[in-house]
Amino acid sequence: MSRHWNSALQLLICLITVQLSFAAFAQEPPEGFVALFNGQDLAGWHGCPHLDPDKWEEADQAQRDKWNEDMRQHWTVQDGALVNDGHGVYLTTDQEYGDIEFWLEYKTVPKADSGIYLRSTPQVQIWDSTEKEKFKLGADKGSGGLWNNSASAAGKDPLVLADKPFGQWNQFRIKQIGSRTSVWLNEQLVVDHAIMENFWNRKLPLSKSGRIQLQTHGGEIQWRNLYIRQIDSDEANQTLAKHHQEGYVSLFNGQDLTGWTGAVDNYSVVDGAIGCKAGSGGVLFTDRSYTDFDVHLEFQLPPGGNNGLAIRYSGKGDPAYQGMCELQVLDNDAAQYKQLDPRQYHGSAYGMSAAHRGYLRPQGQWNYQHVSVRGTTIQVELNGTVILDTDISKVKEYMAGKPHPGVGNTSGSFGFAGHGDPVKFRNIAIKAD
Repeated sequence: MSRHWNSALQLLICLITVQLSFAAFAQEPPEGFVALFNGQDLAGWHGCPHLDPDKWEEADQAQRDKWNEDMRQHWTVQDGALVNDGHGVYLTTDQEYGDIEFWLEYKTVPKADSGIYLRSTPQVQIWDSTEKEKFKLGADKGSGGLWNNSASAAGKDPLVLADKPFGQWNQFRIKQIGSRTSVWLNEQLVVDHAIMENFWNRKLPLSKSGRIQLQTHGGEIQWRNLYIRQIDSDEANQTLAKHHQEGYVSLFNGQDLTGWTGAVDNYSVVDGAIGCKAGSGGVLFTDRSYTDFDVHLEFQLPPGGNNGLAIRYSGKGDPAYQGMCELQVLDNDAAQYKQLDPRQYHGSAYGMSAAHRGYLRPQGQWNYQHVSVRGTTIQVELNGTVILDTDISKVKEYMAGKPHPGVGNTSGSFGFAGHGDPVKFRNIAIKAD
């Protein structure tokens, strides 16, 4: 059975499993999950207040000891549940997590206000949906929203009111890949694949990993059956791709280079992927031109790998200059690239706009990337995190002062700009306006 079939089967099993009610695994983790809470004590957790995670790293041991003492005063274990009295620091996992699926139950009291921090960032909201004084803040819409997102941003308010009456246990299922976050409350979808913003610095994407925190905020809350599953890259890529299906057409048949032109002799098709031949290069591009479009694909980088995505390429010359732009595809951590201009790293509009770094997967894993081109605005989302969102027509300073005459291209081909490294691409699909 191929790797793709294995991954598909694993995803199908997971999708079937999540349909089970929480009652079915009340005493032990479901298959593939581990318990975050052992039902007996606070092992695996520490105390931390509402604090930028960088500040927590800077705190000395004496300060951390104080937070842990505060935790022990306000957090207890009763009848197999974590109980907080509505005060004190937040219960915080010792371990950091990236892409996850997280299941838990909670029960709270009237006028309580709480939440779940993901990657040490607020928060999946929990509050009293009947408290009229907080209706102006959105309490009447219910729990489960990404309350600290910007006003009107997707996910800030839950899609439906799904809270159970007080005295009953509520069940959360949370899935987060990159910054893309989905939340189910009592088996109802309340947040659908929304970007969770970085509360600590909205100019930066959500961090790649971080701790989970259970917030305390003015009223007793109990938690139980906290189970977590770390999501591998294959499943993450399939999940992300599910949201880029309607209207997309494949650019690659998985067998040969039909539909492509240019440096076809310098590329090969192996195991369902287009690969640049080692020591070769040049631009492989579509035989069709596009104006505004979205494209998604997976890519795999060898150590030191260097390639690029040609955007609105004219078919001649260097796509970084004769195309609208080249979006860099690069092994950012390779030693030979330590001194590059920031506008040369992965996801950057080469020589014009720098992408955020730190979101590539480890060597050997496939990365998922989605690119949106609208006019002169380009957005690059890597593994569920937006790393570039730029209008290149507004760039005033080019790297090394070298102009980019193709910036004004209103149409052109999509392609790959090889630089002699065996970078691979697969599952390539495009949606043209």
